[in-house]
Amino acid sequence: MVHTPGFLEAAARHPRAIAGQVLEAGAALGPGLLLAGGLAGAAQLAHGLPGMALISPPAMAIGLGMLVQNVAGTPAAAAPGARFALKRLLRLAVVLLGAQLTFAEVASVGPAGFAVIAATLAATFFATRRLGRLIGVEARLAELIAAGTAVCGASAVMAANTVTRGTDEDVAYAIACVTVFGTASMLLMPAVLPYTGLDAHAYGLWTGAAIHEVAQVVAAASQDGPVAGQFGTVAKLSRVLLLAPLVLGLGAVAWRRRGPGRAPQGRVPMPWFVLGFIAMVAANSAGLLPEATRAILAGLTGILLTVALAAMGLETDIGRLRMKGVRPLLLGAMATLFISGLSFILIVIFIL
Repeated sequence: MVHTPGFLEAAARHPRAIAGQVLEAGAALGPGLLLAGGLAGAAQLAHGLPGMALISPPAMAIGLGMLVQNVAGTPAAAAPGARFALKRLLRLAVVLLGAQLTFAEVASVGPAGFAVIAATLAATFFATRRLGRLIGVEARLAELIAAGTAVCGASAVMAANTVTRGTDEDVAYAIACVTVFGTASMLLMPAVLPYTGLDAHAYGLWTGAAIHEVAQVVAAASQDGPVAGQFGTVAKLSRVLLLAPLVLGLGAVAWRRRGPGRAPQGRVPMPWFVLGFIAMVAANSAGLLPEATRAILAGLTGILLTVALAAMGLETDIGRLRMKGVRPLLLGAMATLFISGLSFILIVIFIL
């Protein structure tokens, strides 16, 4: 068989064959993408209903997907498209997440503030993994709960799983943990604020360093006014920037553990989408992304993440989820208490 050097030359020589392959791929992926997209749209609509604003569309989407899978069963024809959404669209969403952040915003947190965020993140990640071993939570699930709690909720769970290689049930359970306890933090932090002695900047830093999802941080920080709301958002986005080194580090660790005797083999796995995330931050920092473009990309990021989580739900078996028991849920609660308490202590010592 003669292989053409590239796609463009192949397209020039065999346009009908290429068109046929494109149509074939569309036919294979279409049903799953339509189903996941429909569930994502339903989740977005449900988010706008009274009393539902506290639950993010991605969290609703995974719930709807699980409902379909475990009540009616995901159609076989939808499987290829769901897997495509779960892998490819998720990576694209992480890349586009970089358009919400600039290096100048990270710098505005200040050296002490960024040090608090980085130290809290690292300590929470390693402590959660250690606590998981102590209470008997499977290592991969504990690592995903650690990533989601330490960095940025569902996005971090799914990004970390590209190298952790947990099961769909592991990912679903980890996302459930960070959703439940992130929401609890969002509600409790404003309630305890009057007893903390924190000013607006310190409180914003606390929410940004401790609460899981960006939307949850915005909601909690804004309870103390626009200054706290803005600073909390910037602090949280600075924490999101650390997703890149975390995933790269996990990839390096996974590489070292491969093979007989845990000896390194081959190359370190390179999650290229993380490098794309950094490149997007750099482009935004250089002023290459107009405000209108950033707004569009922010909306597209949310859509892609919601579709990917709907696809995750379509592949999640609740029966297998139940088999994991309550220990992972306990781990999620302990991790949330740890990140909230440690970040508060560090802020009182080094910021106030």
